[in-house]
Amino acid sequence: MNRTVASAKAFMMGVAAVLALTLGGCSLFGGGDEPAAKVEAAEEVYQIGVNAYLWRATLDTLSFMPISSADQKGGVILTDWKVNPGNDQERTKVDVVILGRKLTADSLKVSVHRQMKSGADWLDEAPRPGASINIRNAILMQARLLRRNNAPIK
Repeated sequence: MNRTVASAKAFMMGVAAVLALTLGGCSLFGGGDEPAAKVEAAEEVYQIGVNAYLWRATLDTLSFMPISSADQKGGVILTDWKVNPGNDQERTKVDVVILGRKLTADSLKVSVHRQMKSGADWLDEAPRPGASINIRNAILMQARLLRRNNAPIK
């Protein structure tokens, strides 16, 4: 089990490092040369009821988990329980609600649920520290990449 915990911590630290190196000072946060009007025009496409970039990025990011429910108009994506491949005594599920139409961290609410097996029952446990934040950041990074790839060519 210590190897699994160490492996999970190493993975999370790797994700954090990639996010920090990739996004720190990056023009994807609006500090670049692209006029804000073009970015806003790309974000104004809401044919599914919520920000399309956040919706697609959430589905992409959570693609390794079974999707239990996905409501495009309400912006709610619920996963089913996924057993940890490194520890069959642990399982996790994620709930994501897209709250706004802007591509910002405030537009996402990510909830992570974790359970550990005890005999024949599953008991609720606190999620791993930073799990919700790491998933939210991964979704935001993917959404910004999707937006950048869809930006009009000058």
